[in-house]
Amino acid sequence: MTPILILIIALAFIFDYINGFHDAANSIANIVSTKVLTPFQAVVWAAFFNFAAFFISAYIIGEFKIGNTIAKTVNENFINLEVILAGLMAAICWNLTTWWFGIPSSSSHTLIGGFMGAAIAFAHGFTKGGINVVNYAKVIPTFLFIFAAPLIGMFVAFVITILIVHLFKRSNPYKAENKFKKFQLVASAALSLGHGGNDAQKVMGIIGAAIICFEKSKGNVLTFNDFVAHYYWVPFTSFLCIGLGTLSGGWKIVKTMGTKITKITPLEGVSADTAGAITLYITEHLGIPVSTTHTITGAIIGVGATKRLSAVRWGVTINLLWAWILTIPVSAVLAALFYYGLKLII
Repeated sequence: MTPILILIIALAFIFDYINGFHDAANSIANIVSTKVLTPFQAVVWAAFFNFAAFFISAYIIGEFKIGNTIAKTVNENFINLEVILAGLMAAICWNLTTWWFGIPSSSSHTLIGGFMGAAIAFAHGFTKGGINVVNYAKVIPTFLFIFAAPLIGMFVAFVITILIVHLFKRSNPYKAENKFKKFQLVASAALSLGHGGNDAQKVMGIIGAAIICFEKSKGNVLTFNDFVAHYYWVPFTSFLCIGLGTLSGGWKIVKTMGTKITKITPLEGVSADTAGAITLYITEHLGIPVSTTHTITGAIIGVGATKRLSAVRWGVTINLLWAWILTIPVSAVLAALFYYGLKLII
C-alpha cells in the first residue's frame, strides 16, 4: 500500500468514528429524552447494536449494497487517490462543523458531496468534459431521498402513533407507559441496527473505491464484491469504528433531536424509532444510502403532528432543512478546494 492509500484508510475510519458520535443522537435522543435510559446506558445500548449490524449485513442479508452504491457514485475514470482523499477531508470538516453547532446534518450526504466535488475538480469542472463525472443512476435516487426519507419516516410514524393510541385507548395510563418504556428499548435497538447497517457501509464504500483504484493502477481488476472478499477486515472495522464513535455520544445534537423539535413521550418514542427503523431497512434493501438524521427527524415530526401541527417547532425544522440542502453543495466546494490544494503539494 502507498502512503496516500494508508492515509485515506486512516481518515476514513476517523470519519466513521466521527459519524458515530455525530449521529449517536439519532439512535438515542428519544430514549434519553423520555428517561427510559440514562445517557451513558443509551450510548452503550446504541453502540452495541450499531456494531451488531455487521453480522446482519454480512451473514443474514449477505451483501453490502449501500457500500457498493457509495463506491460507484462517481464514474471510475474520474477517481484517483487524491480525489478520494480530498472528499474525505471535506466530509470530516463539514461533520465536525455541524456537530460543533449542534446541527443534525447528514454524514452520508457530506461524504457523497465531497466525493463528487473532488472528482469534478479533477475533471476541471463540468465545462471541460466533466459532465460525465457523476454516476447519475446512483446519485439521483440518493438525492431524491433527501426529501423522501423524512417524508416516509413522518408518514410511517404518524400511522403507527394513531394505531397505538387507538389500540391502547382503554389501557391504564400508568401501566401503558411502563409497557411503552420496554417497547422503546426494542424500537431503539432496531433503529441502531438500521443506523449501523446504513452508515458504516458508506465509509466501507469509500475505502473500497480507494482500494479498487489502487489495484487498478497495478493492473488488477477488482469488483466491489471482490474487494469485500479480499479485504474482509474493512467492513468489520467500519462497523466497529461507528460503534466506538457512538460510545462517545453527541449531546448537543441529542438536545436538538430529543427536545427542540417536539416533546416526546415513551409511546411517541416507540413510534418514532420504529418508523425510523422501518425506513432504514427498506432503503438498505434497495441499496439507497439515506440519512439516518433526516429519517428520524421526519419520524419525530410525524409523531408531533398527531397531536397538532403546532406541537412541532417548525422554526427549528426549517433550520434543519437548510442544513440538509446545503450539505452536498458545501461539501462539494470544500472537496474541490482540498483537491486543488493537494495537487500543489503532491
